[in-house]
Amino acid sequence: MTEVNRKIHVVGINSYIFRDLPSKVQNLFIKTKNIAVPNSYFEEIKSWSENDLEKKKNFFSSKSNDELVNWLRSQKTDVILISRGDPLWFGIGRILLENFSKDELSFYPSNTCIQLAFSKLKIPWQESVNVSIHGRDSNRLVETLKARPSSLAIITDSNKNSLEIIKKNLLELNLIDFYDFWLCEELGLSNEKIRKLNPKDSLPSDISNLNIVVLEKTKKNNSNNNLPLFGLSDHIFKTFDDRPNLFTKREVRVQILADLELPKNGIIWDVGAGCGSVGLEALKLRPNLDLFCIDKRLGSKALILENAKILGVRPKFIFEEDINNIFTRRNFSSFKKPNRLVIGGCNKKTKLEIINILAQDMRVGDIIVIPIIDIQTVKELREKLEEKNFKTNLNLIQIYKSLSIAEGIRLDPNNPVFILKGKK
Repeated sequence: MTEVNRKIHVVGINSYIFRDLPSKVQNLFIKTKNIAVPNSYFEEIKSWSENDLEKKKNFFSSKSNDELVNWLRSQKTDVILISRGDPLWFGIGRILLENFSKDELSFYPSNTCIQLAFSKLKIPWQESVNVSIHGRDSNRLVETLKARPSSLAIITDSNKNSLEIIKKNLLELNLIDFYDFWLCEELGLSNEKIRKLNPKDSLPSDISNLNIVVLEKTKKNNSNNNLPLFGLSDHIFKTFDDRPNLFTKREVRVQILADLELPKNGIIWDVGAGCGSVGLEALKLRPNLDLFCIDKRLGSKALILENAKILGVRPKFIFEEDINNIFTRRNFSSFKKPNRLVIGGCNKKTKLEIINILAQDMRVGDIIVIPIIDIQTVKELREKLEEKNFKTNLNLIQIYKSLSIAEGIRLDPNNPVFILKGKK
């Protein structure tokens, strides 16, 4: 293999001032003649030749395309290629590694715009998720937002359309009140600006093309003063940090609550309650109900209590244990049996056991509702309910939500859910 003698020095910068460069990089500029610079800040770097560099330089205006690659290949001596931040982080580095050998390339990273943004905002960023929609579609942004990370940095495109897409995605995913929206412009430069925007408002007219967005989970407490009567948004409920989507989504929850035909008074059991979304909203609708929440996951009780506080309701009992353990208690016979029963978050065997034990004490007009994601379990559960003298009906809930993308909108499907209802 032919040894490569010349080098392509890829230098990341965060300032257009020559004296801000490390001394090693300054010396590299002094001795290197051929310099490629992105056209968006070509004039700023070219001025170094007049003010700070003694020898005349050969500057090439770069568009990060095939023309740049061909120019680099044509150079017989060392070349400097200017980049922003770290060239190997959503930068030109990937393209260069696809076109040149590693022996030809040397990288001199500076701080990334993400590092600068989080340092300015004084937010730890080791848990942050980073997404780029610069020249890319927004599919990964949508999937990341669905996971609801505590903080998210977004590399935007150099136009306001990408900022509008972020705003629309937050609205469409019911996350517009979940995050603080920080717009960071020209980080590290003399015109640096950081401002907190309200994504419900129109964007400012004076936004620099050089910007990124940081979304930080809001610290404000949700108030129950402005909650709707029915159909609470998903973002209202706090969930498990490691499983943020482990709760009953709004559209399915609305159907479950409708199928329960909630009475003014009575007892409702929410088995596999998770964060309590179904039972707590039922209690918000019918405050005189006695709510029993049961979930075996560690931390579920604290989470349900926190969500109960947000909704301004009080469950009667919260059991952080397996429902099977409750059934084997000596004092189980003294428990108040349900008039309304929701069974979710457990396997088929446990669901069948719950029906076996609780259905026998339920009266005419009492209702059991079971959300199911596995079609193979529907038949057995339906037969068990009918065996216990429940009249059943089955609905399939399949929701498609519109999501904004660069080309317009697309319909994003949620997982289909069967809702099996039994009324005695």
